[in-house]
Amino acid sequence: MASVYLLANTLPGKEKSTRDTLRGTNGVERADIITGQYDIAAVLEAKDTNTIFNKILKDIRKIKGITRTETFVSVE
Repeated sequence: MASVYLLANTLPGKEKSTRDTLRGTNGVERADIITGQYDIAAVLEAKDTNTIFNKILKDIRKIKGITRTETFVSVE
C-alpha cells in the first residue's frame, strides 16, 4: 500500500468546498483545512504510487478551487 501526503492551495473562500470534494474522492483517506502556507492537507492511499499520481493528475488537480498542489511520498 502506498501513501502520499498532498498539500494544496485554493482560491480564497473555496477551502471548505474543496475539502469536501476531496473527502468524497476515491483514494483520499483524509482531507483537512490547515493554517500556514497551504490551505488543505490530504492523505491519499492506493496500491502503488503510480495509481495515486494518476488520481492527482486526472482528478484532484481538476477540482474547482485548487490552484496548486505539492505531494510528499511516504517512505514507511
